[in-house]
Amino acid sequence: MARIQDTDLKKRAEALLTDNILPFWSTRMPDYEYGGFYGRMDGTGQLHPRSAKGAVLTARLLWSFSAASRVLGDSKYLEMASRAMNYLLDHFYDDEFGGVYWSLNCDGTPLDTKKQFYALGFAIYGLSEYYRATSDGRALEYAVRLFHTIEEHSYDPLRGGYVEACTRDWKELSDMRLSGKDENEKKTMNTHLHILEPYTNLYRIWPAPELREALIRLLKVFTERIIDGRTHHLGLFFDEEWNRRERGISFGHDIEASWLLREAAESLSPHGPDSDAGERLLTALRNEVEKNCSLVFDAAMEGFRPDGSMIYELRNDGTPDTERHWWVQAETVTGLLWQHTHTGEGKYLELCGKTLNYIEDHLMIHGPDGTHASEWYWSVLPDGSANTADDRAGFWKCPYHNTRMCLEILEHL
Repeated sequence: MARIQDTDLKKRAEALLTDNILPFWSTRMPDYEYGGFYGRMDGTGQLHPRSAKGAVLTARLLWSFSAASRVLGDSKYLEMASRAMNYLLDHFYDDEFGGVYWSLNCDGTPLDTKKQFYALGFAIYGLSEYYRATSDGRALEYAVRLFHTIEEHSYDPLRGGYVEACTRDWKELSDMRLSGKDENEKKTMNTHLHILEPYTNLYRIWPAPELREALIRLLKVFTERIIDGRTHHLGLFFDEEWNRRERGISFGHDIEASWLLREAAESLSPHGPDSDAGERLLTALRNEVEKNCSLVFDAAMEGFRPDGSMIYELRNDGTPDTERHWWVQAETVTGLLWQHTHTGEGKYLELCGKTLNYIEDHLMIHGPDGTHASEWYWSVLPDGSANTADDRAGFWKCPYHNTRMCLEILEHL
């Protein structure tokens, strides 16, 4: 039991963050030739310096180093945070049409200029966190600008929710997919979750009425549209009329949503002269969100395994993808932590420790000199071996889920 006490969890989380995750990104990935960060390191540790650079990776690096500086009270992380912010605004931001490009060539010139609202959301997430750490007005200015861009070009006032993507100049886009594994639908759970998340963080520093209303609308979209009332799993893909287009289950997104929705509801405060009426409405909304989050958490735990790991998903045909992805394990720890906080039940803290054991034993990579500054593997394969075919760093492999896991432990315990 010694491995799962509060103080021990905190020590382990801080060690993972300061000895393993952040040193890898600050020493191995900065691009001192063209600026920003390299776009890819493969699963064997081979750097690919001429790979494309993604907006999502840059924004997540911005968030990670900013949050680490703020929570740990250590200004040394601001160098990497500032590197990410300056590169995001100087190269990814589209000065002509607004928004951020999806990807750049290694030299910082535009590559894929589509506007994926998922990426705009992560830009807000990183910029708002940088402002929390530094009070830099430029970060807040661009975060608010991107909020208005999403509301203008993605929000669907007739049917609710947000569409996936547009062309550079905000025209309709025929292929809206985030990646090749996604369905080509106009609305997805994933983008809605990662617009809710940055809006919550922005509201902490800019509690404007229009942002508050957008957060309330998003919470209602989840409780009324995205969460399946029968199974309590999240639907993944929808057409613009909110007809569900698949029957798969993502256990990782389920458990991630179980705490992000709670965080969003708790961040809200009444606004306007009738604060009593506003508080009653918010109390009702929080109660509805809390009820749904508990059910979504229970549904997510269907994927939890006795060794402390969480399987990735159930495919549309009902067969399990039993790979243990790095981000799913990190979100499992965070989801269990929030469930412990909300229920006070010690069993969830014990399970946090069990999943952290799994991460340390199976996902953490040891550096060539015996240190841990080599990040995590992408996943553990069904046969128990480490996945070295997928990236160690890249378009989707980033320090955001695991950095946040560590910081949530440090802040909550």
